[in-house]
Amino acid sequence: MSRGEATRAMIIEKSAALFNQQGYAGASMSDIMRVTGLKKGGIYNHFHSKDDLALQAFDYAISQIQKRYRLAWTSKRHAVDRILAIVDEFQIYVNHPEDPIMKGGCPLLNTAIESDDAHPALKQKAIQAMNSWRQLFRHLIKKGIEKGEIKANVDGDEIASIIISTLEGAVMMSKLYGDSIHVERAIRHLHEFLNLQLRRGIND
Repeated sequence: MSRGEATRAMIIEKSAALFNQQGYAGASMSDIMRVTGLKKGGIYNHFHSKDDLALQAFDYAISQIQKRYRLAWTSKRHAVDRILAIVDEFQIYVNHPEDPIMKGGCPLLNTAIESDDAHPALKQKAIQAMNSWRQLFRHLIKKGIEKGEIKANVDGDEIASIIISTLEGAVMMSKLYGDSIHVERAIRHLHEFLNLQLRRGIND
């Protein structure tokens, strides 16, 4: 990696954490200069605008989360265990305050809320990231059904909606109250629900 590439990567990484903690509208160029240690010209040498940086910072943040999910589910063999491994990984948002990006909560949730109408390009990025996440759950469920590990009548898209809505709502509550109990309760409930609704028994 060249010096220029390293600088660009550093700007994206620092900005991703800043945006996730303060919001895209709430983070000024002065804030970006402060966290990166660069002057405005040094930042604009690598990005056309703050919006350009915001889009790439969001992609970076989502890629870091996806890496965690991938490591979690690929280490499991059974389809339901793979889904539960992703569910368990959501504790990163309340149990890993040392990670600058995780400290701000879920980048997808934060961006989806903030970018509603004010940032159409960012909203589209959030939609793409959500589609990817929903597709992951649908894929795992489809493969589980094919392998006889998940009940044949399970609707993958419905389950994806339930999982994501439950987890994102729990993260929001835990961040609002400063109490991880809401995420812990959601994860515990999803374990019970998914084992009951998905896992195929000998009589299924």
